[in-house]
Amino acid sequence: MTGTATEDTLALSPALREALARWLEQLKALDGASDNTITAYARDVRGFLAFLAHHRGGAMGTGALAEVTVSDMRAWMARERADGLAARSLARALSAVKTFTAWAAEREGFDATAILSARTPKYQRRLPRPLTPDAARDMIDTVELQAQKDWVAARDVAIVTLLYGCGLRISEGLGLTGAEAPLPEVLRIRGKGGKERLVPVIPAARRAVDAYLRACPFPVEPDAPLFRGARGGPVNARLIRKAMQQARMQLGLPASVTPHALRHSFATHLLSAGGDLRAIQELLGHASLSTTQAYTAVDQARLMDVYDKTHPKA
Repeated sequence: MTGTATEDTLALSPALREALARWLEQLKALDGASDNTITAYARDVRGFLAFLAHHRGGAMGTGALAEVTVSDMRAWMARERADGLAARSLARALSAVKTFTAWAAEREGFDATAILSARTPKYQRRLPRPLTPDAARDMIDTVELQAQKDWVAARDVAIVTLLYGCGLRISEGLGLTGAEAPLPEVLRIRGKGGKERLVPVIPAARRAVDAYLRACPFPVEPDAPLFRGARGGPVNARLIRKAMQQARMQLGLPASVTPHALRHSFATHLLSAGGDLRAIQELLGHASLSTTQAYTAVDQARLMDVYDKTHPKA
């Protein structure tokens, strides 16, 4: 991105800095945006405004947004690409810029057509890379073999089973507390941006967690982590990634097999079994259906692969 954080701040008028701060506050308070999203949006918008200040030769105020031209937008995007920003990242930055500009235009009453009509750069959307059902089962079995202590092995199996069986993010799984033990049939999960969703817990996941709790040397405490580290504190996600890395190497699976790939596998396997896309969206906690629709493309790609391998050739 263009400029440093200090340069970005100096390039903005006090009124524009205040407007940006209010917009970010609204995103967090009303839209439930996560801290990471807020940080990324702030960086992208400040970088854009700093570029405009240097490009146009003066500090940027809210009124200056109305004077931005199509040529200015092209110059900014060209600079970002020349600095090595990938098309996908530039598309994200442009989305942040448009969202802020639309908000500012509504408050200040100016025409923001030049910014809002800027075309999003084309990029190849990366499809999720799920495991096959057999590979997912093998992963759970092989993760158990990576730990030297039986209770740690039981813990890792419980975590991996929960991620795959419930479609949780690793932060959500490791964020569970002793208050959830024994696991109910339906978990209330607080996901990105503090949004809550209800997730059914399959019997295999409940059994795996029960086995871990019986083996765990630490007591179950409502305010303490459900999954404990070697000294009783919270489990570092890096340890689960490492256990899966060792297991996938033994199984000959690709580097794409990560804890998050288990979440992808959960969604893809549900869809293959006839699951409703809207229901899967709710289970995953996706804000947009378009995010969940990526699994439709994965399922179609796998179907075509099977077709190519099995259909008789003329």
